[in-house]
Amino acid sequence: MNQPFKILLAPLDWGLGHATRCIPIIRYLLEKQCEVTVAAEGAAALLLRSNFPELSIVPIEGYKIRYSRSAGTFAFKILMQVPKIFKAIQNEKKWLAKVQQQYKFDLVISDNRYGLKIEGLPSVIMTHQLQIKSGAGAVIDGLLLNLHCQILEQFDQCWVVDHQHENSIGGELSHPQKIPSNARYIGLLSQLDADITRSTVKEGKVLVLLSGPEPQRGLLEYEILSRITSNSLYRYTVVGGNPGESVPDVLPLGIDYYTHLNAFQLQELMHSADLVICRSGYSTLMDLVVMEKKALLIPTPGQSEQEYLAANLSKQGLFFSTKQASLDLESDISEALKRPGFAEASGGLQHQKMKEAVDEILGKLQKF
Repeated sequence: MNQPFKILLAPLDWGLGHATRCIPIIRYLLEKQCEVTVAAEGAAALLLRSNFPELSIVPIEGYKIRYSRSAGTFAFKILMQVPKIFKAIQNEKKWLAKVQQQYKFDLVISDNRYGLKIEGLPSVIMTHQLQIKSGAGAVIDGLLLNLHCQILEQFDQCWVVDHQHENSIGGELSHPQKIPSNARYIGLLSQLDADITRSTVKEGKVLVLLSGPEPQRGLLEYEILSRITSNSLYRYTVVGGNPGESVPDVLPLGIDYYTHLNAFQLQELMHSADLVICRSGYSTLMDLVVMEKKALLIPTPGQSEQEYLAANLSKQGLFFSTKQASLDLESDISEALKRPGFAEASGGLQHQKMKEAVDEILGKLQKF
């Protein structure tokens, strides 16, 4: 009898989106009778544990990136953390070499963890952002693209989380002028299931999804909660995106607040929501596609990737987007409800391309 493949899956800890989009991959690997081990700590580990209570999780140190409090200093704040990021990448490589001696993995799938590549262990890196948007202009972005491709090509495969042609949501991020030679588009990955029977949308119900590193997650939470009044036209449910933390001591009357939810619970809430208020993070956008939802997008101030995605989708007339500093909650919700969002999304068979990619790489492992 053949032994199950031992797979290590490691999402980046830069917000919870990297962990949530790994959920459909974990599900499919388990369906294929693989022995899955997740490398994570903190909030990402808690979130994945809530979705897979029996999952084996080994701790790996996160990058622990923090955002600035203002858009003007965002790039500088990230730049100052670059030495810490490079050190984390080197530590990942050492960590993987050590745990491989114990676990003898057959394959590692890394979501944006660039250090998880060692000699003799087949490896996949997963990303949606081939083109890094620096905010410093086309020349710098071109240099970053070339450097990024060189790094991604060190892995056996690079899975690009977007559709290759129609229904792409990444724009220039996932479809730059140059792509890695080992790139393969695996479609959109959502933790949510489009095939589950949908509940009735409740008019005026607003779902607020908070996410991303601090302090910006908390700042947006404050901005939204402080603007909810007792005579509001809308009924709010807030998902804080902060596993391991507690519910705020003071909340506006009539607010439902959850620190975090597993995929099934979140899906139930999103089904019935008239509108979603959220960051324009890529994983959140993929969930909106699957749920075919309208949304008010509030990009993280200074985060060039989210600002690009929000602007690109607004330009297409799909969503209303506003800056965090100029949020006018009731007025912005009214405007957002006028846009179609992904109300008529057509993403094709959900996760089919991902399953094909997994089947192919497991087939290659079978030959050895």
